[in-house]
Amino acid sequence: MNKSLRIILIFILFGLLFLVRAYEMDLFYDPLIEYFQNDYLYKPIPEINSWHLVVDMLFRYTINSLITLGIIYIIFHNKKYVKFSGFLLMFSFMIMIAIFSMLLRTNFEAGYLFPFYIRRFIVHPLFLLILLPAFFYHQRITKK
Repeated sequence: MNKSLRIILIFILFGLLFLVRAYEMDLFYDPLIEYFQNDYLYKPIPEINSWHLVVDMLFRYTINSLITLGIIYIIFHNKKYVKFSGFLLMFSFMIMIAIFSMLLRTNFEAGYLFPFYIRRFIVHPLFLLILLPAFFYHQRITKK
C-alpha cells in the first residue's frame, strides 16, 4: 500500500474516532456521561435502563474496536498484531462489562472511581493508546 494512502487512511480512521466521541450523545444511550461530568459525588445515580446501557456500550465498544483494529493493521501490516488485538479487546470487554454490570446493579455503593474508569475503558479507545506503543516496541526489539 502506498505510504501517502496509508497516512490518509490513518487520518480518516482517527477522524472517525473523533466523530464517535463528538456525537456520543446523539448515537448512544448513556445517562452516565452527564452524571460523571457534574457533581456525581453529591448527586444520586440517575435512573438507568441497564440493558439499554449495556447494549449501547457494546455497540460503541465494537465501533471503537473495529476502528482500532483498522489503525493497527494499516500502521503495521501484521495480521498477528490484529489478531492479538482483537482477542485482547474482546476478552477485555467481557471482563469489564461483567464488572461494570455488577457495580451498576449495586448503584456504585463501593465507590465511584472504579466504575468511572471501567466505563472510560469501555466507551473510549484507550487500548489503542496502549497497543500502538507496545507494537512499536515489539517491532523494534524483534528487528535487532
